Amino acid sequence: MALTSVPTEEFERRIDIVRENLLETNKDALCLFTPMDIEWLSGFHHLQTERPVCLAVTQSEIHITVPRLELDRATSDEFPLLDEVYHYYDYPGGEREGSTYHYHTSATPEETIAEMLTELNIKTIVADMDGAPGYWGYAGPQLSDIANMSVETVDWIKELRKTKSEVEYELMCESAKWGNLAHRKLDEYAEPGKHELWVAKRASLDASMAMLDTLGERYDSHLRGGFPASCGFLSGPNTALAHGLTENRRLKHGDILITGASANAGGYITELERTMFVGEANDDHRYYFEQMLQMQKIAIDTMGPDVPVAEVDQAVHDYCDEQGLLEYTQHHTGHNIGMGVHERAFLDRGSNEVMQPGRVYTVEPALFIPDVAGYRHSDTVFVTEDGVEEITYYPKDIESNIITY
Repeated sequence: MALTSVPTEEFERRIDIVRENLLETNKDALCLFTPMDIEWLSGFHHLQTERPVCLAVTQSEIHITVPRLELDRATSDEFPLLDEVYHYYDYPGGEREGSTYHYHTSATPEETIAEMLTELNIKTIVADMDGAPGYWGYAGPQLSDIANMSVETVDWIKELRKTKSEVEYELMCESAKWGNLAHRKLDEYAEPGKHELWVAKRASLDASMAMLDTLGERYDSHLRGGFPASCGFLSGPNTALAHGLTENRRLKHGDILITGASANAGGYITELERTMFVGEANDDHRYYFEQMLQMQKIAIDTMGPDVPVAEVDQAVHDYCDEQGLLEYTQHHTGHNIGMGVHERAFLDRGSNEVMQPGRVYTVEPALFIPDVAGYRHSDTVFVTEDGVEEITYYPKDIESNIITY
């Protein structure tokens, strides 16, 4: 049976690593404010708003401060590793008369976080940042001011997230499966006269309902109203923009598409992109398509354990230089992926990173011809003990990417 969520033992393993780091650095606690890092370590996932959430991990306890609107979720059986939950009413805060709920000291988030740290008897802190991020208008004080002590910022969680475990690998394979279905549906619905959004949303809905119907109660939602499996695309001359925005446009015969498809499986995602053509591809399209395909092949063939990431990007750069294509490139070869679309560690000539087993990258070298079109495939590739494994598997050749109707 396919894995659809992170088991408790995986979180316990991650917490053990953090506690070992605390011992080695002689610190009392790790505090986290970044939602994705909090989720990775404890399992507690939430919608980031202006209301701070702070997770504190010591050698014996895991406490969290949340706003009132997250309290019922935080105290549910869904997150068994949370030992105690502190809460405040809202941000910026203030006393709320007549409430039947108990609030720790004041209703302000900063004072509630300070009380949590005091009751944990914390003297020395490391944190992912010195206070909650300025998001949706939040502008609170730094953690060092709240706690009245020095705070050392560390990247422990972001560094740990670079290398995926067997659990994370399985969830990303599940993501790739449903992302592939969403892409198949896109191929099915794309035809001249159809609006970009109509095709994308219908394909996403059909793939999502198939995913939900198949997984049933085993599906672990980390979304709020979004499609569990999703796809979309840019079309026509808009593809020449690497990050072009969706236009009010209907498809035409001969159009080029740059697609993207993924699915959320237990909080993990993958990236699948293809360059496709509606009905036919002219000679110019075919030439640049084959050059892009060769660029991706060179990158994947270069990858493997103990290979510097700069070497992968350099190999693509050198090929483009030889073929006179450098002026049509706009970005590096790829990036790490997992819970976030872009995670730390990039296939970039400026990086000193070295590939290790368990690292996972999108491989997406691309060509962008101004005012004409763009050409990009992207696949999610795992580094293994003796090579690499592509876990996205939609066909890459040009004939498989010509949409018939």
